[in-house]
Amino acid sequence: MATSVVAAPTGTDNKPRLSFWQIWNMSFGFLGIQFGFALQNANVSRIFETLGGTEIALYWLAAPLTGMLVQPIIGYMSDRTWSPKWGRRRPFFLVGAVLASFALLVMPNVSALWMAVGMLWIMDSSINISMEPFRALVGDLLPSEQRTTGFAAQTFFIGVGAVVASMLPWMFTNWFGIANTAPAGQIPPSVKYAFYIGAVAFFTAVLWTVLTTKEYPPADMAEFEEEKRRTAGFWNGIRESFGGIFHMPKTMAQLAIVQFFSWLALFSMWIYTTPAVTSHIYHTTDTTSKLYNEGADWVGVCFATYNGVSAVAALLLPFIARATSRRFTHLLCLVAGGLGLISIYFIQDPKMLLVSMIGVGIAWASILSVPYAMLAGALPANKMGYYMGVFNFFIVIPQVVAGLILGFFTKSVFGGESIYTLILGGISMIISGLLTLRVHDADDIRLPADATLQTSSPGYDTTVESDPRV
Repeated sequence: MATSVVAAPTGTDNKPRLSFWQIWNMSFGFLGIQFGFALQNANVSRIFETLGGTEIALYWLAAPLTGMLVQPIIGYMSDRTWSPKWGRRRPFFLVGAVLASFALLVMPNVSALWMAVGMLWIMDSSINISMEPFRALVGDLLPSEQRTTGFAAQTFFIGVGAVVASMLPWMFTNWFGIANTAPAGQIPPSVKYAFYIGAVAFFTAVLWTVLTTKEYPPADMAEFEEEKRRTAGFWNGIRESFGGIFHMPKTMAQLAIVQFFSWLALFSMWIYTTPAVTSHIYHTTDTTSKLYNEGADWVGVCFATYNGVSAVAALLLPFIARATSRRFTHLLCLVAGGLGLISIYFIQDPKMLLVSMIGVGIAWASILSVPYAMLAGALPANKMGYYMGVFNFFIVIPQVVAGLILGFFTKSVFGGESIYTLILGGISMIISGLLTLRVHDADDIRLPADATLQTSSPGYDTTVESDPRV
């Protein structure tokens, strides 16, 4: 159903409530974006190992360094973009989708380690071009009382996309008989076909959002044009983008610490789950063996499981947040995720890993929605994309730290046993949950039970629920 979002002024809290299908359409592009991220997260370490790589965490540094450069700049640029036909964020959605789809087609055909690292850089930067404006779009179009729902809708599509994308190599092998092994130094056919499907899914899903969603024009076009003129210039954009880290709102600074520990845990999982599972549970490190590739495929199934759980959990988060608070909801979810990662150490039956992934999926649902919902309420409307981009630093910085120190810990402290790195990630996630209690949530207030807010936009349900955490 192609229901568009009609234009209304921005820069105000008097935004109309959007319907189910309007939120669905504006979030649908995340289905494709997560196809790209899920294929990257579940298979890139496998590709590195297949091509003879040993410093896996170090190779992954290409991705966060790219995000650190791209996301704040894209956010800054999208804040200063307006086209009556294409809007503010949608041009960046489309450009990123074209580039990311191309990278997904090339990645499984690389023949050397340096090519794989380079393609990770290109692929991650392209995905980031599309992703960050999607975060800002929720703040642009939704009133504060619907933002948790908006980010939860994105999380639902992230979960659905990641379930399918993560399982694709396993499905191709077990359902269609496509080989999941290849000669030394070559990528298995099942992985190649998975990336090809991902490229098509990425472009198609993002195009759906571009064609079905309309954006609000600036509230004051003259003021908007004057700000563009005053802040024009590439180097000015660079300076403001990276200077923003020193001028964060209080809530953003508090959330930054929470993000650091939660994303450090996630990167430890994405980088080391394949070597941890294949060595600790399947008891092999031979990347050409059938047993290793069975274990690597099962990691994809595990990742699909936690993303499937997150899709369901995302639908429940607004209700939990309304009954308690966003902070308590995030704490609860992160503790579940931390315990899930730690529990992998005690597992010998691969099927039991799916139980561990339930906790990880609950945490993932919250990480992708609750911090952004809290943040959006603390940001000025005319800098939503900019600050969302700056906020990405606190996803990037823990990944840089992961790339620099996790390899050392794994080799020198844990004796090459990747499973202990996952335990470290679980502890980090629990710490992140506890730190959430320190965050000031501007929208975390209770109004009288019969309180309503009204908007005057025709054609919408104008009754706004009394609790802004929905």
